[in-house]
Amino acid sequence: MQVILLERVAKLGQMGDVVDVKAGFARNYLLPQRKALSASQKNIADFESRKAHLEAHNLETRKDAEKMAEKLHGQQFVIIRQAADSGALYGSVTTRDAADAATENGFELDRKQVSLGKPIKELGLHDVFVSLHPEVDATVTLNVARSPEEAELQASGKSIQELAAEEEAAADFEIAELFDDIGSAASDDDNLSDAAAEAQPEDDES
Repeated sequence: MQVILLERVAKLGQMGDVVDVKAGFARNYLLPQRKALSASQKNIADFESRKAHLEAHNLETRKDAEKMAEKLHGQQFVIIRQAADSGALYGSVTTRDAADAATENGFELDRKQVSLGKPIKELGLHDVFVSLHPEVDATVTLNVARSPEEAELQASGKSIQELAAEEEAAADFEIAELFDDIGSAASDDDNLSDAAAEAQPEDDES
């Protein structure tokens, strides 16, 4: 099926290009999203008559998107989720979660603008792609953690595995210190007993 693009579409073409696409892709995505029109003679003529207006509108919206991208790109948003000790989430983080986290931090995004690349199903830092305009993109990071404190540690560069290893080492150290204290106390008791025995006067011989 031939369509005329009303805006730049990745891997297809630029505004005004007439391209061949699968009919299902056109009906289910391009046409409903108003990214293209069927390439009939009437629609092509209509596009040509509106081309200057469409290009001006595209330039204006692109400038707005570029301003937002300057502020948004590189931002990190914290998402708190329950997870197992292994780091596996009980569920997954969705595009809606990402959009909501950005919006809560002053960046109004729609879930349709967010692309996760792959499902987020574990704790850690995850890069997320955001499309602000057909010609303007940004990348943000989702810091998925079980608590704000854990998020801060992850933001400093520590992985959940490193955090678990540190916690385990700290617990082992505390146990070792406990046994050392017990051993030291027992040794002190033995020393006191020996000292008491030495201080005990011997019976006079008759």
